[in-house]
Amino acid sequence: MPVSFNHTLIPCTDREASANFLAKMLGLEAPVEFGPFLCVETDNEVSLDFMQVSSAEVTPQHYAFLISEREFDEIFDRIKENNLTYWADPHQARPGEINRNDGGRGVYFPDANGHLLEVLTRPYGSGE
Repeated sequence: MPVSFNHTLIPCTDREASANFLAKMLGLEAPVEFGPFLCVETDNEVSLDFMQVSSAEVTPQHYAFLISEREFDEIFDRIKENNLTYWADPHQARPGEINRNDGGRGVYFPDANGHLLEVLTRPYGSGE
């Protein structure tokens, strides 16, 4: 069997709010409970499993999602509709901008736990 990424745990202070936020922003199915986790599944069957922890246990992470141009428009509209801060870069030095890396588009935005979410339409190193 080839190696495939299956799931990751995302520590958060409110698993319901965090899992529902991600599903809503990315236009994915509602989270499903599995034991102590709320799981959001991507279209390539990778599960992001939200785990309730105290705020002291949350270390902000970066999660990137490869999407289509159409999905980018939809997600970027949701970012703006929710008045979320967004950046063109992971260092958050270019606020209010998107990037056009590799001939695609990308943007970074935060969730309530400080995790930095990224959506991009071209894999890094794949284009122009």
